Amino acid sequence: MADDPLLKWRDQFPILSTCNYLISNSLGAMPRGVYDRLHEFADQWATLGVRVWGGAGWWDLKRTVGDLIAPLIGAPAGSVLVHENASIANSILFSALDFSDTRRNKVVVCDQDFPSDIYTLRAMLPDHMEIVIVHSHDGMTIDPDELLDAIDERTRLVSVSHVLFRSAYIMPAAAITAKAHAIGAQVLFNGYHSVGVIPVDVTGWNVDYYIGGTLKWLCGGPGGVFMYVRPDLLPTLQPRITGWFAQKTPFAFELEHVELRDDAYRLANGTPGIASLYAIQPGVEIVAQVGVDAIREKSIRQTSLLIDLADQAGYEVNSPRAIADRAGTVTVRPGDHAYEVSRELLARNVIIDYREGAGIRIAPHFYTTDDEIAQVMDTIAAILEDGSWQQHTQGRVFVT
Repeated sequence: MADDPLLKWRDQFPILSTCNYLISNSLGAMPRGVYDRLHEFADQWATLGVRVWGGAGWWDLKRTVGDLIAPLIGAPAGSVLVHENASIANSILFSALDFSDTRRNKVVVCDQDFPSDIYTLRAMLPDHMEIVIVHSHDGMTIDPDELLDAIDERTRLVSVSHVLFRSAYIMPAAAITAKAHAIGAQVLFNGYHSVGVIPVDVTGWNVDYYIGGTLKWLCGGPGGVFMYVRPDLLPTLQPRITGWFAQKTPFAFELEHVELRDDAYRLANGTPGIASLYAIQPGVEIVAQVGVDAIREKSIRQTSLLIDLADQAGYEVNSPRAIADRAGTVTVRPGDHAYEVSRELLARNVIIDYREGAGIRIAPHFYTTDDEIAQVMDTIAAILEDGSWQQHTQGRVFVT
């Protein structure tokens, strides 16, 4: 749409002038402001040296950046802390939870969750705990009733994605949380594919734990994962994976009588990656200025357009058709050679990705034009017609 007010932000993202960038579900476009923030980081380090920890606020930066993210998930200030990646954040949280009640020996997950979450969970759970997997019937969605039925009096924790990474199916977060709480269980959501493209309200839904990343829809790059813990739960957590940043008196260098902090830093560990904390901020600030409601409205329109064009071309669509069930990505399978088509799209400077068992993931964001939506579908048709996909039949390489 020529009158799309969100397109005024396009010049803030350099890569948009060089390609058709439709992969914000994997790595959001870098804001131009990152150059300045990283220069600021380097200048502070260069001029202040060790004084930078207090003089430039490095010591509190994990929470400062967390406070920028908090409004985007409906969380209060001070309840979000930034970590380096989801495996670290998950490991810290799992190490802090009490799994000693042998009557509650069950954790509910689903087979469409991102595998790394399950890897961490399996590694961290005590031997008496059982992981119960709710399976998808279509490789795209999870039956909400089956998931809710799996949450019973044996359940200690429900650990699922808020939005499924292959299909962009939105899980019923409020209903899952309500059912878990009704039987005395807790809930952890993975918010990588939700925050920044759909509204999230952890306070309104009474969510226990929410872990997401900045590198996708928040355009914050790698090295930034935010962990929300419901404030009243913080005192109950006793992390076994910890570090000096989590201590009340870190500079006492006490070995025998350590005491954890009472705030979100209770789940901190060692010295953070400060450069990433600077790089995160421009993307988060832009998303906050654009507004998630406006982003969601545009996303609905453009993902609906993608589905319409895929239907016209006769391509299989592996994302939900119902607007209420679909987040920011549309996954299409144009015949039996979707992987090869995806490689040729990349060769033609149309940046998408491919997921085995699903297809080509196409992810417009607030900076995407409708012409770019039409271009990706026209290019797929051209690739199938001219047979250029055939040059990509040897070997498979995937973008994470």
